[in-house]
Amino acid sequence: MCYSAQIDSHIRRLMREEGVTIEYEEAERIFLRRLADSRIRIPRAFEQQFLEPQNDAEARIKGWIEQYRAETENKLTQELFKQRKRLSDAERALQTKETKKAREDVRIASTKIEANRQRLSRLRAADIDVEDERIFPFWYAPIMVQQDGRKVLKLARYHLRQKNAPEFIDRKYPGLYNARRDNLEKFWRNEFGHSHALMVVTSFFENVERDGKNVVLHFNPQPRDRMLVACLYSEWTSPSEGEMVSFAAVTDDPPPEVAAAGHDRCIVNLQPQNVERWLTPEGRTSAELQAILDEKQRPYYEHAIAA
Repeated sequence: MCYSAQIDSHIRRLMREEGVTIEYEEAERIFLRRLADSRIRIPRAFEQQFLEPQNDAEARIKGWIEQYRAETENKLTQELFKQRKRLSDAERALQTKETKKAREDVRIASTKIEANRQRLSRLRAADIDVEDERIFPFWYAPIMVQQDGRKVLKLARYHLRQKNAPEFIDRKYPGLYNARRDNLEKFWRNEFGHSHALMVVTSFFENVERDGKNVVLHFNPQPRDRMLVACLYSEWTSPSEGEMVSFAAVTDDPPPEVAAAGHDRCIVNLQPQNVERWLTPEGRTSAELQAILDEKQRPYYEHAIAA
């Protein structure tokens, strides 16, 4: 299961190299909705692409990003003040009497203070690092789809909610951010062969068990190159929730080095010459589409324990 990936957020390059156009209406709607919905998470690296706007839509998005960051900074600053007071009160209490509650307050407050400091530091930073490019399940990420004969970049949620599924499906099946290849023609039959997408990433992260403990491994393709990840997507709508585009990455049996590292699945890295065929599945047979997945790129995926 690809629980996290490092996206290629350079949309200008995608537009130039792949002839992709951005679906601004969808992106605007999500950035605006995020101001009132804390569940919407967008990688900071993708936000950065709009901070030097080149049209009116990007200028509006920039304004909503700046408003979101200002409101987030205010909330973090208030929480930081709250936890500093909690720490100070607990330390004073310990000078009078040693108690389990005061000792626990010191531990929790110290942890939260450090976490909020780090979040404020990243929020205010001008540069971009690896963490700013990562997505996780239920985060939003740019995906490429084919619409009306052209490639379109959509901002979509990384956890696929099928077209007519109830909202509670997200909680019932929390693993729907990945679509197992051996289930494409069963559970995913309404998307496979009909609504395909592509996510461009530079690396991915997996949870593995080591000595009874969970460890996060960071996998990087060698030689280093962008990975063209095969995805499925769906356009879901309801009167109460509105519209939402969501997607899942296709996963297959792992190459030997990923299996040896302790993980039993791997995202499918398409050959560049097969992208067009994957994005235009209508009219193609299941055998042809499965052959595209068979012909995937096979770099060596080196790994290290994630920082």
